[in-house]
Parts: sequence; structure tokens; C-alpha cells
Amino acid sequence: MTFQNPEILWLLVLVPLLVAYYIWVGRQRATLLVSTLGSGRAPRTLRYWLRHLPQALRLISLSLFIVALARPVEQHAESETTIEGIDIVLAMDISGSMLAQDFKPNRIESSKKIASEFVADRHGDRLSIVAFAGEAFTQCPLTSDRSAVQTSLARLRSGIIDDGTAIGNGLATAINRLRESSSKSKVVVLLTDGVNNSGSMSPLMAADIAKNMGIKVYTIGVGRRGQAPTPVMDAFGNVGLAMMNVEIDEELLREISSLTGGKYFRAENAEALTKIYDEIDQMEKSKVEINDYISYEELYLGWLVWGLILLIAELLISRVVLNRLP
Repeated sequence: MTFQNPEILWLLVLVPLLVAYYIWVGRQRATLLVSTLGSGRAPRTLRYWLRHLPQALRLISLSLFIVALARPVEQHAESETTIEGIDIVLAMDISGSMLAQDFKPNRIESSKKIASEFVADRHGDRLSIVAFAGEAFTQCPLTSDRSAVQTSLARLRSGIIDDGTAIGNGLATAINRLRESSSKSKVVVLLTDGVNNSGSMSPLMAADIAKNMGIKVYTIGVGRRGQAPTPVMDAFGNVGLAMMNVEIDEELLREISSLTGGKYFRAENAEALTKIYDEIDQMEKSKVEINDYISYEELYLGWLVWGLILLIAELLISRVVLNRLP
């Protein structure tokens, strides 16, 4: 509880002064009675026991009126949070080359793990998962349920669709997920380790559509430079590791990101990929507005009512009860 006019509370100093004055006057009267009546002692009636009550009620009533004048109020703090989220589509390459083991245990598993951590930090955003290899499909539609997105990521694996690297189709499918989005900020994070060699959609044509729709595309090239150990199957069906050339069309990925206002990144290991997602996370922050409100509930009425009740009680006791007693 606080007071709107706290300076008025200084008037409460009058209360102990009035108490002291009342005691002093009472002693003066007692001295006068003793000197007049001598040692005789009057019987102690109900009037005697109630003689101080009216004054006490009067002083308490005065105190309550002073507090009421100071306008006691109770503060109620309220907060209204508005989050302007971002719609984000993670377009993940799941082609056979993503099984290369220059990341541990391989590129696709490492990418899924780091992307899942990125998803966990995107409070208030809607996210979607698109996977592509020789063609593209939506693994998870736009949703604010981060657990559902992480589950969809965990289920991604290489080999569930025809092999190849259809970057254009992957980007076009991601754009299609954002086609009916009403969010002011729309982002695609496209991760691949290869060169566009499949699909019916040109990557630059898809990028141009993204630009016209106000969608920002961040591209990530995954894989170390040179060669990487990659699982291969021999003529007898046995799987072994062979050093394969790492071919990423960095020029194309740079052009896609530049055209749409995004940025291109190269990740040669898991630590670099983590930093890339952290950088994207910082660049694409949701807009959060917090409005604080403080409302006041007036409490003076209760103090005023009790003051009036005690004042009326004082008048009744002094004018009616005590006057009728012998």
C-alpha cells in the first residue's frame, strides 16, 4: 500500500500530543477532586470504567480520517508482451553425399543436431522443415511447436528419396511454405554440400521468386575443402569408405543469398556450423515489445467509513450511554 498524499500523514503527530494533553488534563482534574473530597473514595461504576473510551474512539477516528486524507492506494502492476515472430524454413540437403564423415558422425547427423539446437532457441517463431535430394518435400509445415519441429528433424535420413542435389526444387518448396505467411519477416536457411544437378526449378529462378516475396535466404555450404571420407558401395554390395572430392557451388549459393538480402556461409566442421547458426540467430531476432502498466485501487473509502463508525460510536457512548448512568 502506498499514499498519493503522504505529506498529510505528518498530521498523525497530533495524535500522541492530544493523548498527552488528555492525560495531563485528567491528572489536573484528579488533583482537584482529591483536594475537594478529601480521602473519601467514590464507588467505581460502569461510568468509571468507560470514562476514557469516548476519547480513545475520537483519537482513533481522527487517525483514520488523516490516513484517508493521505489517499492510500494499492498498486497493481501489469505487463503486456507482444512478440512479432519470424517464419523460418530450414531447407536441408539429405543427398547421399551428406553421409560424408568429415563431420562426426557424418554431415547429415551433425547438421540435424545443430539445427535442432537452433530451433530450441527460437521462441515465438514459426518453423518448417523442407528436405531435398533429387527432389524436395515438406517434412514439417510451419508451426510454433518447437518439439514437433525437432522430432521432424530427427526423422530425416538420406536415401528416402531419389539421390541428387535439387537446390532449386528445395528452395522453391521452402518458398511455397511461406507463400501464405502473414509474418513481416520470412527467412529460408538452405543447407547443402553439393552442386545443383537435379530438379525442374532453376535455383536462381527460385531465388528471384523469394526476392519478390520478401523472403531472405541464408545459404550454408557444408563440407571441408579438398576431399572427405564418404561411404561407397562396391560391386559386391559391400560398403566402405573412399576419399571423394568435395564440390560445393559456392558462387551459386553466394548469388542466391545476395539476391535475396541474405548471406552465404561455409562450414568446414561442426564448430563452424554451430557459429553460423548462432550468427543467423542473432541477425534474425524476433521483435519483442513489453508494455508495463500500473493501475491504482483507491483504499481511502474503507478508512473513512471506519472513522465515521468509530465517531458515531463515540457520540453514542458519550451522549447516550454515559449520560444515563448514575
